[in-house]
Amino acid sequence: MLTRRLIVCLDMKGGRVVKGVQFEGLRDVGDPVELALRYEAEGADEITFLDISASHEERETLWEVVHRTAERLFIPLTVGGGVRTADDVGRALRAGADKVSMNSAAVAHPELLTACAERFGAQCVVASIDARREGNGWRVYTRGGRTPTDLDAVAWARECVKRGAGEVLLTSIDRDGARSGYDLDLTRAVAEAVDVPVIASGGAGNAEHVRAALTEGKADAALVAGILHDGLTTVGAIKTLLQGSGLRIRSVA
Repeated sequence: MLTRRLIVCLDMKGGRVVKGVQFEGLRDVGDPVELALRYEAEGADEITFLDISASHEERETLWEVVHRTAERLFIPLTVGGGVRTADDVGRALRAGADKVSMNSAAVAHPELLTACAERFGAQCVVASIDARREGNGWRVYTRGGRTPTDLDAVAWARECVKRGAGEVLLTSIDRDGARSGYDLDLTRAVAEAVDVPVIASGGAGNAEHVRAALTEGKADAALVAGILHDGLTTVGAIKTLLQGSGLRIRSVA
């Protein structure tokens, strides 16, 4: 049985960590380096930085933040937002990232996933998929959840893996920031469709929601953010519940 992972997501804008609901109503929650180190100390398995504005100036800030964080962080770091070319991926990896997630650029140029997997290895390539429920399925959105595409989320996840993605970061826009629980139907549908790890994102309100994503949703990892930033729970408390549920996870030191 694979060890399940608890990943803390730090959404960034202008070099600061922010949080909102359904990608809107953003509020400042702190310094990314300080928060990354704090969550590592609490027992997080990985950290994910997402530059949600992805403007040129803020991408410059992101690389500097990645470098400062990676120098002190001892758990895997994933970086995403504004990554448009294989050279951007290389720059992120040189700055200290272990993995790089791609969303809008991969939709516009699916061959980018293959190029990056061949150049850097599939283990570095994360396909980030933002999806909103529509009818009996889920539509893929790009550009921070603002632009709808013609892609079905499950079919697109399969395509991403076929093209070289080694992991899928799956975010439910409907549930993002709502703290009503992950979209288990969406998560399970994608997890059953691909043979690479799937990270559930969007909707964590408590530790039980995380457990459900890893069991009923069949995710390999769960992304959490706001409930930690607001002090509603801790990494340790979530992991204690997961261990008590019989899930194999890395123990908190």
